[in-house]
Amino acid sequence: MNPKIVVIISAGGEWQAIPKIFPDAEFQKSPYGDWIEREINGEAVIFYHGFYGKIPSAASAQYVIDHWKPEVIFNLGTCGGFRGEIERDDIVLADRAVGYDVISHIGSTEKAIKYFSSDIDLSWLKEPYPIKVYRGTIVSGDRDILPEDIQGLKEKYGAKVGDWESGSLSFVCRHNDVKLVILRGVSDLVDSDGGDAYGERVVWVEAAERIIRMLIDSLPGWLSIL
Repeated sequence: MNPKIVVIISAGGEWQAIPKIFPDAEFQKSPYGDWIEREINGEAVIFYHGFYGKIPSAASAQYVIDHWKPEVIFNLGTCGGFRGEIERDDIVLADRAVGYDVISHIGSTEKAIKYFSSDIDLSWLKEPYPIKVYRGTIVSGDRDILPEDIQGLKEKYGAKVGDWESGSLSFVCRHNDVKLVILRGVSDLVDSDGGDAYGERVVWVEAAERIIRMLIDSLPGWLSIL
């Protein structure tokens, strides 16, 4: 079985929506996460739990590519937004992912960040898109957005949102020449005073389920413009 489409959902709080959306699904095991197969628009589509953070997301993405050899990977998930730049539940279509949290004291930090960052080619994706999206850069690191970093991230990268996995996923897909569509809904907002979900995980969990449902509802439309 070599489905053309694999949907990677990273964080556990995001994946928790999947058994509710597909209650009759038969869940299979892999070395990294559970997965199911569904039919959308007459196509076999794999939904795969890749887990959160750089290491699991990179490893699971390479596993998906080696195991199923998909033509397109979708990554559906959440992101934190910079308050005043974007709103909660807005959907971001990433065209660049920046691995911003790299620090090198031996070599050049800027060169390292450039190496771990990727432009995401979306020229093959037909318009109009099936839902309203904001195209742009997503900053990606193994941490939630630090309030004191926001101004610099806006100035250096033109970013409005950040997450934990897009940098790794885009790096792996670029090196394997696999098409990638990253769709992230803004689950919470952060500013210099802190974040909506910081210390209040339930805020993020509730938003994550809502956003995953919204994005999966839009999948037939996205598949129709591939």
